[in-house]
Amino acid sequence: MLAVLITLGSAYWQRVSGPTYPLKGHATIGGQEFAYRLTRSHGGPTDQPVRLVVPGSAQGEIAWRRYPTTDPWQIIPMVRAGDALEGALPHQPPAGKLEYQVRLRDGGSEVPLPSRPAVTRFKGDVSALVLIPHILAMFVTMLCSTRAGLAAIAGAESRRYVWWTCAALLVGGFILGPAVQKQAFGEWWAGVPYGWDLTDNKTLLAGIAWAWALVRMRGGRAARGAIVAAAVATLAVFAIPHSVWGSEIKWQ
Repeated sequence: MLAVLITLGSAYWQRVSGPTYPLKGHATIGGQEFAYRLTRSHGGPTDQPVRLVVPGSAQGEIAWRRYPTTDPWQIIPMVRAGDALEGALPHQPPAGKLEYQVRLRDGGSEVPLPSRPAVTRFKGDVSALVLIPHILAMFVTMLCSTRAGLAAIAGAESRRYVWWTCAALLVGGFILGPAVQKQAFGEWWAGVPYGWDLTDNKTLLAGIAWAWALVRMRGGRAARGAIVAAAVATLAVFAIPHSVWGSEIKWQ
């Protein structure tokens, strides 16, 4: 039960703290308060829709430019459709990023959302047949890793959990992970030695930690210290928000 709770907590933190998690908040314009949600990731060949439910007569526009650059801001007027204002950011190649801000106006008042421009990243379509097994395998990796570490701390049998961890990490991180990366950004591997993609490098560090634990287990040794260290390392690296230092086009 403790392993499940730690895994769920880690997975939730990694999801909501990452740079691609939607920006949410509340704002007021024309005397009316409303909630907004701005997406920071878009997959597929289409433009990225931007839609805010803003009651009243407020009008809006989207200011955007490529990120990271000092390009001049481009302006896209938003169209009112009932209670909503709608617009779209132009499609970019995989790993292309844009920074954007919605600017609302009502009479003499103007409200920028968010106060500092949001950054969104474009990616290719990722097949559910690859993405769902990848997510499940990585969840199993975290669960079995945590369970192995807790068993080692308690002095209980942990070898089978180590093997399950390694098998799940091999499938989810080193087979399906590169397949997801290829479909999303056109590269099989963007970590060391080819780049600094933190998602790939986190997987690599976890793999090294568990490979060392397997080495220490040779000859039937308990290797509790190595197992606990690998479990802690896995928990630490996967606590880093998802997609930090992710694939990014260098526009220059």
